[in-house]
Amino acid sequence: MKVPAYIGLGANLGNPEEQLRQAAGDLAALPGSRLLAGSRLYRSPPWGPVPQPSYLNAVVAMETSLTAGDLLQALFAIERRHGRVRGPLRYGPRTLDLDLLLYGKATIAIVGLQVPHPRIGERAFVLRPLAELAPRLQIPGLGAISELLARIDDSGCVPVAAALEPGSPEHG
Repeated sequence: MKVPAYIGLGANLGNPEEQLRQAAGDLAALPGSRLLAGSRLYRSPPWGPVPQPSYLNAVVAMETSLTAGDLLQALFAIERRHGRVRGPLRYGPRTLDLDLLLYGKATIAIVGLQVPHPRIGERAFVLRPLAELAPRLQIPGLGAISELLARIDDSGCVPVAAALEPGSPEHG
């Protein structure tokens, strides 16, 4: 059975636009998965205490037969192929960051995996591109995306490049 999922993409090292476009292609190639749509790319200020360049962010909508846990592991593998090294520093610069934002209507809270993403309602760089793809989306436990977006300052999150392409047809 296919489950709709939304993945957040971000990068601020190397060539962020190229990283995000390549990552969208990698997501499209996951077994039993199909990329349905991609948002425009948004520039946003970095989070956290470490001085670093602005981020480029996007969201993709996909459907997958992978379990949430298997999808998360696939996201980590894609990050590693793009040079991401997970260390103790949170909110630092990175070549690629992939976040499982939503997995169907599921609410998941296990070690290493929380869905909806635990900070989804606080981040303009997630909500703006997500609303672009699914303006009437209801986020489990949080409510309508439009209501969440109305509660935050999204002025620093600016569209800067064309949408990510859905990519290749279904694999696996």
